[in-house]
Parts: sequence; structure tokens; C-alpha cells
Amino acid sequence: MEYGSREVCKAAISIALTDNREEETALKEKYLSSDIKCVAVDFGSDFSSAVPKILERAVVAAKRESLIGDTHSEEGAVAGAAHEALQQLIGKCVGLNLGGKIGIARHSSHISVCLFFAIGLLNLNDISIGLGHRVV
Repeated sequence: MEYGSREVCKAAISIALTDNREEETALKEKYLSSDIKCVAVDFGSDFSSAVPKILERAVVAAKRESLIGDTHSEEGAVAGAAHEALQQLIGKCVGLNLGGKIGIARHSSHISVCLFFAIGLLNLNDISIGLGHRVV
């Protein structure tokens, strides 16, 4: 079956919402049976240094799990989708800490990156999701 951007974005969100590695692995296998590759990676940092780290972590995770190759266009698609997701969260993040998970999914030419973060200070957190999509 051919999936589009909606299904790929849903997979990225789902993998970013997993609670542990076992749940991540099970979900990756489920989506792989539908020819959607997924990966999730934990992330935490203060926002002032987070932007380049998030972009790098997303690209490295996508390459590590063979969602993308070494081409400039594929790396750029992941970085662009991650940047788009960050743009949706920037207003809440300035001056605060973030921690959570980056979820990435790909099917055919569709790539989606979901950022699921707790944003705040100490235990006073807001929860936010940012989502970006690109086509390679």
C-alpha cells in the first residue's frame, strides 16, 4: 500500500510518544511491516543551545537507522523538517529547558519529524509537540 504524508506524520508522532525502548521497538516493527521506517531519540537541553543539537541528532538518528542515505537532499530534508517542528515551539522555549523525544518516520519520499517535549523549569513544565514534513 502507498502511504502519504498523513500516515508518515502519524508514525513520527506515535514513535515520539513512546514511553520506553520496548514500546519503541514494537512500534518500529509494526510500522516496518507497513513499509514505514521509524526511529526515536531522546533529547534534553537548555533552549539556547538546543537548535543545532536537535537538527544534528535528528539527521544522525535517521542515518543510523537507514531512514536516509548520505545525500545532501535527504540530510537536508530531515534537518528542514526538524527545523520546521522547532519553529512551532520556539515561542514557548526561549529561556527554558526542554526534554523529551524526537520521532522520525519515512515512507518512500515522505519524511516527517516530530518533537515531543516538556518545556519549562524544574517540575513546572508545559508539554508541546512540533511537527515538520518534507518530500525527497
